[in-house]
Amino acid sequence: MKTCTMCKKDYDENAAPSEYAEAGEWLAGEVWKDAGELCPQCLENRARLVMMYCSEFNT
Repeated sequence: MKTCTMCKKDYDENAAPSEYAEAGEWLAGEVWKDAGELCPQCLENRARLVMMYCSEFNT
């Protein structure tokens, strides 16, 4: 179990990620440089918010 640096909840890092969590993980690695530190829920939320509000990533 790991602890998310954003929401501080524990999560299983070996759980199968959703498509949104995979997109969030890419953003974590390429944009925010915090890959491996966020839980799947925070990764999903980040991906959804970027999709809605950051048009520069919607190509």
